[in-house]
Amino acid sequence: MNKRIILYLLNYKKSNLTAILFFCLFSINISSQDAEFTQFYSNPIYLNPALTGTHMCPRVSVNYRNQWPGISGTFVTSAFSYDQNVSSLHGGLGLMFVNDQASNSLVNNRISGIYSYQMKVSRKFSIRTGFEATFWQKTLDWNQLTFGDMIDPIRGFVYQTQDIPRGGTVGGLDLSAGIVGFSDQFYIGFAAHHLTEPDESMLSNNTSPLPRKYTGHIGAKIPLAGPASKYETEESFISPNILYRKQGSFQQINMGIYLSKGPIVGGIWYRNQDAFILLVGLEMGQVKFGYSYDVTVSKLSMASSGSHELSLQLNFVCKPKKRTYRTISCPSF
Repeated sequence: MNKRIILYLLNYKKSNLTAILFFCLFSINISSQDAEFTQFYSNPIYLNPALTGTHMCPRVSVNYRNQWPGISGTFVTSAFSYDQNVSSLHGGLGLMFVNDQASNSLVNNRISGIYSYQMKVSRKFSIRTGFEATFWQKTLDWNQLTFGDMIDPIRGFVYQTQDIPRGGTVGGLDLSAGIVGFSDQFYIGFAAHHLTEPDESMLSNNTSPLPRKYTGHIGAKIPLAGPASKYETEESFISPNILYRKQGSFQQINMGIYLSKGPIVGGIWYRNQDAFILLVGLEMGQVKFGYSYDVTVSKLSMASSGSHELSLQLNFVCKPKKRTYRTISCPSF
C-alpha cells in the first residue's frame, strides 16, 4: 500500500475512525514508496543517474512539491542537486539532497553522490551510464501519531495511547544505477534504484525492505520551426514523452507532451487513472522556472486539492572546449 495513503489514514480526523480500524484489521503488507516529482526532467539526476552532467556546464536544480494540500498532514518534498561534466573523467559528477516529509510524523532525508560515464557509439548516437551511492536516514516522530484508544466520544483525542512507543531513526547505504542512449532528437533511458533493497524497519524483530524501483523513459524533441532569420533566437519544438515506473506492486505510466515557443514552455500529461498534469515553464537565458498542477481524477479528487510543484534550474555558462561529447536534447521540465 502507498505509504502516503497509510499516513493519511493515521493522521485523519476522528470521523474517519472506521476507515482507520478497517485498515488496521485487514492490512497485512505495508510497503514504502519513493517521493515523486511531476517535472521529471527539471530534476534529471533524480530521474536517472545517467543524466548527470548531460548539460556539460555546471547545473543547479531546485524542486519543491506539495502533494494533496487539502488533506491534514500534507506531503512536502524538496530536492537540491548540482551536476556538471568533467572531461578528465569522461563523464559527469553530481551531488543531490532530498528531503521528504510524509505528513508531520515521518521524515526521510537522502544525500547522494553520482558519477556518469559517456561513450560515443557512432557519429550520431551516444550512451551514458550512471552510478549513485546514497546515505539515507528515516525518522518517525511517535508523538505525532494518533490512535483509536486516545479518543473520548465527546472531547476527542485526550487520552494517552496504550500502544508501545516505536519509531526513532534508521539509516544506511543505498545504491542505484542507470543508462541513457541519445541522438540529436531522440533519447531512451532506464534506471534501477535501491539495488540493495535497504531495510527501513524501525522494529528490532521485523524487516521492511525498500523495494527496487525500475524506471523507463523515452522521448523525442522535434523542432517545428527555426528562427525566422539569423538575428532571431526563438525556436519552437514539440516533445512527446512516455515514462513507466514500477516499485513493488506499484506501477505508473505517464504519457505527455511539451510544446515550446521561444521562452515559453507548456505541457500536459496523463498519469494512469490518477491525474491530469498541467505545466507552464519560462526559460530566460540560463534560468528556467516551471510550475505544474496535478488535477486529481481518482477518488481523492474532492479532498486532496491536487498537487503543486515548483522547479528552478540554473544552467551556468562555462568556458568553451573542444566538443568531444554530444549533449542530450531533452525537455527542461
